[in-house]
Amino acid sequence: MTTFWRIGDVARLSGCSRESIRHYETIGLLAAPWRAANGYRYYDHRAIRELGFIRHGRELGLELDTIRQLLALAREPDADCSEADRIASYHLQRIEARIAGLQRLADELRSVTAQCSGGRVADCRIIETLFDASAGTDRDGADSH
Repeated sequence: MTTFWRIGDVARLSGCSRESIRHYETIGLLAAPWRAANGYRYYDHRAIRELGFIRHGRELGLELDTIRQLLALAREPDADCSEADRIASYHLQRIEARIAGLQRLADELRSVTAQCSGGRVADCRIIETLFDASAGTDRDGADSH
């Protein structure tokens, strides 16, 4: 016998909010649940597993379209997993590029904060560095070209 849960229980079990669950249904990421005569949605175990999959994918920073592709693969357990590997490798490259960008930002902030010696804002290297990096304007906002 199959067990069914209402949306509040599914939200608690999957870690997804009710609003997210409804959204995933609306965009077709999650199959529409069975509805009783009273209009309540009833979900099975598969829906809870897929919602956990979606939540985890979102935590990893995957876009919904990527999660859709991976879910489609997961629904075909005998299929070749090379496509899942390709998707994961691409996502890893994007994450590593973001990390490198954040590391450059951290290095720049370290350098700027090391130059700060207190004093007046008019003489602040942090403020001046941010103005120096802005495109073609001086500290007062005038075009410096």
